[in-house]
Amino acid sequence: MDAIFKALSDPNRRYLLDLLHRQDGQRLSDLCRQMDMTRQAVSQHLALLESANLVTTLRHGREKLHYLNPLPIQEISDRWIHKYARRRVQAVHALKQRLEEPIDR
Repeated sequence: MDAIFKALSDPNRRYLLDLLHRQDGQRLSDLCRQMDMTRQAVSQHLALLESANLVTTLRHGREKLHYLNPLPIQEISDRWIHKYARRRVQAVHALKQRLEEPIDR
């Protein structure tokens, strides 16, 4: 999981994930046109994302297509966000029930 957090720590890598979320299966040249950095820099960022399993690739002839793998992000959400949010939702639900109880006069 450390590799995922490291990969997500850079805004350029997060932007690459956003680009792949908008349109999956992009070539390196497609991604480079949308980034303000060299082809080599984009390639290095993609390699780090791939090593963190956030991006997968598929060769199609001479082309290498890049795809977003959202599963590791979902696992982070399940482990670090949902379990904390669950308590808040339960607390709000309990408060709602208490506030909706009829007042005895």
